Amino acid sequence: MSKSEQSYLQLLKYVLENGTKKEDRTGTGTISTFGYQMRFDLSEGFPLLTTKRVPFRLIASELIWFIQGDTNIRYLLQHNNNIWNEWAFKKWVESDVYSGPDMTNFGLRAAADADFAALYEEQMDIFKQKVLTDDQFAAAYGELGNVYGKQWREWKTSQGETIDQLKDVIETIKRNPDSRRLIVSAWNPEDVPTNMALPPCHTMFQFYVSEGKLSCQLYQRSADIFLGIPFNIASYALLTHLIAHECGLAVGDFVHTLGDAHIYANHLNQIHIQLQREPKPLPRLKLNADKQSIFDFEVADVAIESYEPHPSIKAPVAV
Repeated sequence: MSKSEQSYLQLLKYVLENGTKKEDRTGTGTISTFGYQMRFDLSEGFPLLTTKRVPFRLIASELIWFIQGDTNIRYLLQHNNNIWNEWAFKKWVESDVYSGPDMTNFGLRAAADADFAALYEEQMDIFKQKVLTDDQFAAAYGELGNVYGKQWREWKTSQGETIDQLKDVIETIKRNPDSRRLIVSAWNPEDVPTNMALPPCHTMFQFYVSEGKLSCQLYQRSADIFLGIPFNIASYALLTHLIAHECGLAVGDFVHTLGDAHIYANHLNQIHIQLQREPKPLPRLKLNADKQSIFDFEVADVAIESYEPHPSIKAPVAV
């Protein structure tokens, strides 16, 4: 078993055995622990879980969406990526212009009622087509506000200027790799209450260069262990690879530090299935060597090889 996969499975077991029951914003309920850290050696292989299939294309398109500074789900939908749909959809169905069937608490209701689930999917399909084809609608309801891409690439200062945090960090790694200020923050206290569809869960990350290797540490304030964490691990591993590629460095470790690490009550059966599976060898990441800047990468420029995981395990998203 790879150490990377083992680290994640140990997290599942730890929270199951030591977590406490807590209520949460979504009303679903969780088993939660506070403060946990995992370390992944990126030279060992790309840390994409093998005990269930994790869709790498969704991870790659979301990360490139962040890197481009985009905050509208149209780009994601164009790449058949639906992982942010629920938050934008919620904005539409709660607006005065929505005239369809009642979608209150659509996530919980769809999980419990097959008839409502079909109705929800019908309304979601209408919503997606409107975002893809109607510029005005996309601007109004496909926009998520000042989420990750905005904070990474266009942080607003009190003087009305903007800071491209990601570009600045990359340039500093090239110029002064020993700096202890290689930090990007997505947590903007002014924007959190009013200008974000979802306050950032992965709030800040820091890079570290030693012996020609680039490492990254992420602090994640809120961690959905079953659905979210596998994506976050792979996303920041990919980000580390991309920046190392531009800066002419090898990859070191990805360190994942969690605040509120939780398992949703409606994910317990899925986790027990996953823990019964035997991990397989990790895949390898392949980047387009012709692309030098991470800002030039498209989804087609990144790929994984030799990925042969166990089947995917479906679970509802808490919104």
